Amino acid sequence: MLIEQLDNPVWAALTSGNVNLAIGNHIARYYAPGVSAFAAVAENNFTHFKALMDLKPWSETIAVFTTDKNLNAHPWTIVNRIDGYQMMYEGATPEEQRQITITKLSDEDVPAMLELTKLSPPGPFMEKTIRFGGYEGIFEDKQLVAMAGHRFHCGPYVEISAVCTHPVHTGKGYARALINSHIRQLRAAGKIPYLHVRADNTRAINLYQALGFVVRTEMIIYVLTGSDII
Repeated sequence: MLIEQLDNPVWAALTSGNVNLAIGNHIARYYAPGVSAFAAVAENNFTHFKALMDLKPWSETIAVFTTDKNLNAHPWTIVNRIDGYQMMYEGATPEEQRQITITKLSDEDVPAMLELTKLSPPGPFMEKTIRFGGYEGIFEDKQLVAMAGHRFHCGPYVEISAVCTHPVHTGKGYARALINSHIRQLRAAGKIPYLHVRADNTRAINLYQALGFVVRTEMIIYVLTGSDII
């Protein structure tokens, strides 16, 4: 897979590493219900967006990733726009640090994961989001206080996602430890880590840059609805 395909990362994932979670056809796809609210089209044009709308009579909103700064998603209506960056990892493989205990998360941990994402929202997170795989967490007194996992699997590129820390436990290096754990695992598997971050999340951007991530491109999330806005 060419890195340029990450300009449309959701489509790249839904047609490669996340194909098992995909619903749709050759020009429009979306993630299975309960996994993610993201959808994608092969090309940003009316025919493809109409095909996406025809796949399912959406009553809820969906979201698409794109580098297009002036997206025309007709017949969908754009209800929100979130500007951000796509960052690629170009640093050295971090050494393992044993001071912080990291635990693999399973379906049994989903209630705790959902509770954590309410306190420190990392973006859309649902009951079946764990199916993306790779989720790890840090516990204190049996409470999940930090986690991170994977989301878009695009050929050799794997996105690190859902990085969040309980507000009471920030500043302890938990996010750094979790991200470094994922970097080590992905590098060992011959994969290339990358991630997305909101443009206004200066704290996270500074952390990612300190870890070895560099901005590849601007990336915009558009939130769409199939309903008419009056």
